[in-house]
Amino acid sequence: MRQIILASKSPRRKELLSQIGMTFTVIPACGEERIQTTDPVEAVKELSLQKAREIGVQQDSDVLIIGADTIVVHEGQILGKPSSPQDAAVMLSMLQGRTHSVFTGVTLLCGPGDSRTAVTFAEETRVTFYPMSNDEIQWYIRTGEPLDKAGAYGIQGLAAVFVRSIEGDYQNVVGLPVARLYQEMKRRGWADADRTV
Repeated sequence: MRQIILASKSPRRKELLSQIGMTFTVIPACGEERIQTTDPVEAVKELSLQKAREIGVQQDSDVLIIGADTIVVHEGQILGKPSSPQDAAVMLSMLQGRTHSVFTGVTLLCGPGDSRTAVTFAEETRVTFYPMSNDEIQWYIRTGEPLDKAGAYGIQGLAAVFVRSIEGDYQNVVGLPVARLYQEMKRRGWADADRTV
């Protein structure tokens, strides 16, 4: 059975893969993220490919490597992880009462050594927030939850109280569109027929 490697340190992606019954090893990609484009779809695809390739060069055997990256986009502006509580406040002020997009790029790098096949795709989910007062924003920042998350919020956490609606895949906003991931694996014969993946 081919080994599956998740090239991410995200506990949320680890939970999502475990949730669908996948057996995998975590080897986080630690390289510097470099975006060469302002197009959000191309940016997340590029970042996910960088992560998968970083781990790929360390592996000689026939493996399946999953790289992923998530960004939040508001009115064409890419919002990564906030650099400070003040930065988080700016992001949340932009998002409150409005609709934004969450893009996750995923790369599947499969096969032995230098002959691996790369499949990269991106998924978009649109999220609308209720209006938030400054007191609510400051309360949320004090919890510490926004500081390590793209767009300064975690939909699976305390920020759930601010979410008015979601159009698309909820798991994509958490950090990994597992249904699309499975379908892409199945289409290429990379998912075992007698188990989930």
